[in-house]
Amino acid sequence: MSSAPSRVYVARLVGLPIFDPQGDQVGKVRDLVVAMRSEATPPRVLGLVSEVPGRRRIFVPMTRVTNIDRGQVYTTGLLNMRRFEQRSTETLVIGEMLDRRVTVLVDGTTTGETVAGTVYDVAMEQGRTRDWVLSRVAVQEPAKALRRRGQTHVAEWRDVRGLAQSDGEAQGATHLLHALNEMRPADAATMLHDLPLERRTAVVAALDDDRLADVLEEMPEEDQVAILGHMDSERAADVLEEMSADDAADLIADLPPETAEILLDLMEPEEAEDVRRLMSYVEDTAGAMMTPEPVILGTDATVADALAHVRNPDLTPSLAALVYVCRPPLETPTGRLIGVAHIQRLLREPPSTLVAGALDESLESLRPQATITEVALHLATYNLVAAPVVDENGHLLGAVTVDDLLDHMLPPGWRDRALTEGTGRG
Repeated sequence: MSSAPSRVYVARLVGLPIFDPQGDQVGKVRDLVVAMRSEATPPRVLGLVSEVPGRRRIFVPMTRVTNIDRGQVYTTGLLNMRRFEQRSTETLVIGEMLDRRVTVLVDGTTTGETVAGTVYDVAMEQGRTRDWVLSRVAVQEPAKALRRRGQTHVAEWRDVRGLAQSDGEAQGATHLLHALNEMRPADAATMLHDLPLERRTAVVAALDDDRLADVLEEMPEEDQVAILGHMDSERAADVLEEMSADDAADLIADLPPETAEILLDLMEPEEAEDVRRLMSYVEDTAGAMMTPEPVILGTDATVADALAHVRNPDLTPSLAALVYVCRPPLETPTGRLIGVAHIQRLLREPPSTLVAGALDESLESLRPQATITEVALHLATYNLVAAPVVDENGHLLGAVTVDDLLDHMLPPGWRDRALTEGTGRG
């Protein structure tokens, strides 16, 4: 391995791009696989878990890694594309070591001073035999008195107790949560999917409701139902409220009817009403797949108002592409839809101009009964990423986006197809 740094901290590897010899990116680092030996003997690093296109995770042996430098990982390019499957003799550093409670021997002896804390990072080094091993452990003590953070220590592997084998004590999730929060929701969903059940349950319990909602939306239906099933009803209802109404409706439809009704009753009435309305439409129609909360403005709204609304970071790019001008009320179902305005057009208008003066008068609306094929033809014909859905009286019911369409056009189980095609390492 050429020009390899002497020490690499594993948490900093997560998310780094992996390149082949031609400089083409072939994946991203998601975890590190090690073989545990003993508390006195540093674990040997077997390889990286890489996420490749299609959200599949594969195993990249360290013998195929040629360089780790300047925020990039280089390989020989010879990769086995079969899905990574963890073996019983292997440990995942990010998934299973971070947040483990350990004891550090301060002076290197079992009779001297010790400190207790949790692992927040682990370093690996390449030895004389060219093998990589875990050599250092970064530990943080609990916060004391008025300190916000406890003191930190970086210790030799041999001076740390509690990593080679679990003492049965529950493992925290603070530092793994930090790693998950830095990822895109789809990437975090894949990591959560691959965690051992006990670890996944602990992480789910610690995630904020809004972040968990974002991650759940990217998970296969089976995972969604399983995770929701391990929560108490009140928290499950809170998480459903944070999800987009169309995704929440799809998830609730997969639950037993009695469970679904309990959760709907626990949700805020306005949120539950949106979900119930979406569930009332026939599957794979515009009404069933639409988003009931697009950017809706009144007739007196200016271009500046519109641009302020679409800056909301919680909006997807497709939802932010159009604004919908309606008569009151401005909550769906609204008053009569006056028209829609493209953000691209609004960017060319003075901020004080009324949005109503920049409407696309040629754009037709969809009816909630429109089939998935009709929706696809409509978006493709008019080169749109979103379109309004109205009732027979012209009231805006919601908007269908290209994201919604793809979710329903892809085959059932598409989210986990890449996770289930081919396992092993050859």
